[in-house]
Amino acid sequence: MSHNALPAAIEELRTLVAFDTTSRNSNLELIDYVEAKLTGLGARCERIPSEDGRKANLHAVFGPQVDGGIILSGHTDVVPVDGQPWTSDPWALTERDGLLYGRGTCDMKGFSACILALAPKITAADLKRPIHIALSYDEEVGCLGAPAMIDEIMAGPVKPSVVVVGEPTDMKVVTAHKGLFSVVVRLRGKEAHSSLVNDGACAVTHAVPLMQYLVEQAEAMKLAAPADSPFDPPHGTLTIGEVKGGTALNILALDAEFGSLMRPCPWDDPQAVEAGLRQRAAEVEAKMRQSAPEASVSVEVRSSVPAFAPEDDGAAERLARQLTGDNSTRVVSYGTEAGQFQAKGLSVVVCGPGSIEQAHQPDEFVAIDQLDRCCAFLDKMVGVMER
Repeated sequence: MSHNALPAAIEELRTLVAFDTTSRNSNLELIDYVEAKLTGLGARCERIPSEDGRKANLHAVFGPQVDGGIILSGHTDVVPVDGQPWTSDPWALTERDGLLYGRGTCDMKGFSACILALAPKITAADLKRPIHIALSYDEEVGCLGAPAMIDEIMAGPVKPSVVVVGEPTDMKVVTAHKGLFSVVVRLRGKEAHSSLVNDGACAVTHAVPLMQYLVEQAEAMKLAAPADSPFDPPHGTLTIGEVKGGTALNILALDAEFGSLMRPCPWDDPQAVEAGLRQRAAEVEAKMRQSAPEASVSVEVRSSVPAFAPEDDGAAERLARQLTGDNSTRVVSYGTEAGQFQAKGLSVVVCGPGSIEQAHQPDEFVAIDQLDRCCAFLDKMVGVMER
């Protein structure tokens, strides 16, 4: 028998999907909608805007002003649909054979829809500890929005202790995942004829040792993985995904640029890799300036999202296992905002409706059964917070 909140969850998902919150766009219309709904139900709401004001995080709290509450965390942005062969309108929820299609149904508006469907029950409950709702922006482009919201929450008068990040896990309990660390390296040299190497500085040539350093670090990460690593692959990864530069074979390149992405395991140290890269960048710059005083090398960190490490008897894990009955050990290689919450001393678990295999895909969907299970999960959670 379906949970009684399931029809409301489907309708909330229909509304949320209709907001085109692709990361390049504003999410304020969706935030307006959710804030009005939660405020109307008695939640204490606070926006944490982006620097340019085009986007905002939303932090809402139900229940007493005491410590020890739980955060239900989700992100509002979705990935683009450009060029994908959708067979239905990605911004209109479409049901076929027990599946709900639309951009963000799985990743991760389904979780938010279930929260909104349960919100009337939350506000009517005799909560002994508060339930926080934390909705962020720009998760899909490097978890950029959540840190300011997390800082605001932790600086506030009411300190939560447990976080459930509702990313798609098929409603299974996930207790660890890899992080995300990306850099862009730019070199500016000096053009000259390729036969006159002392009259210029080839940006592309000088980029090679910096890329080689990262290749070597990728190999070192393989060797650093413990034998019992639960990840697949069992080690952190580091790849160079973009390379640009040069105009012709017989011209010393004026500019070069490359981008690198690391997915570190909890035992890896991205900052140490960054420090080594910066040291080598300074050495390369000094070498380039011997023939081109105006030469420069810069290293820009695009994203830095910590890995989510397994907790020893973590409160969030215990709660999620109690509510789901899932006692298996499960880690994933994709990243979420879980590591950012954990870095602030909170106990975290990842558990939400839908499969990561559907995320970012054309004809993205979430099974209605998954929403049903999520509604039941949240309903039980409200009961726990009443005790």
